[in-house]
Amino acid sequence: MRLKGVKVGFALTGSHCCLDMVLPQVQNMIIEGADVYPIISSAVDTTNTRYGTSEKWKEFLKGITSRDAISTVVEVELSGPQKTFDVVVVAPCTGNTLAKLANGITDGTVLMSVKAQLRNQRPVVLAVSTNDGLSMNAKNIGLLLNVKNVYMVPFGQDNPSGKPNSLISKWDLITDTVLDALQGKQYQPILVFY
Repeated sequence: MRLKGVKVGFALTGSHCCLDMVLPQVQNMIIEGADVYPIISSAVDTTNTRYGTSEKWKEFLKGITSRDAISTVVEVELSGPQKTFDVVVVAPCTGNTLAKLANGITDGTVLMSVKAQLRNQRPVVLAVSTNDGLSMNAKNIGLLLNVKNVYMVPFGQDNPSGKPNSLISKWDLITDTVLDALQGKQYQPILVFY
């Protein structure tokens, strides 16, 4: 149990096509002993897609964490002054979220959870999922790679011929990245092949 006693804020954003692949990683962290607090963006909280309903995601999270997902800025803002989390994980982390983080915009629950965590100089782990990681969001990834206490789950091109600008993290490396981040280290290598 490599994460025994570690309090993890696990934040999900609206890359709905990845949620089925990311949620087993929440379970893995719990198996590793983590105390997980689910945090969801407004897109996950309110949007039904062909990948699943908002209720499906919220019920799954409550079923494995025994907690209702934190879904408002007011709720999550308290995690800063209360120093609630040892680490915050954002997975999947959309291009929209990357862009806002890189530019200091905190107009949502997940963004506020990151801001609250960084104010305490505690680690934030980002697991990217964006169709424009090698185009419009390349600069934002570069900026965030240089921010103190921000760590990236290794990522690569998931479909170079069909979507040449798309980047997705290796979801099964989330826990290993968290373990290194808790020690102030970036898990390596950051760039991986699919």
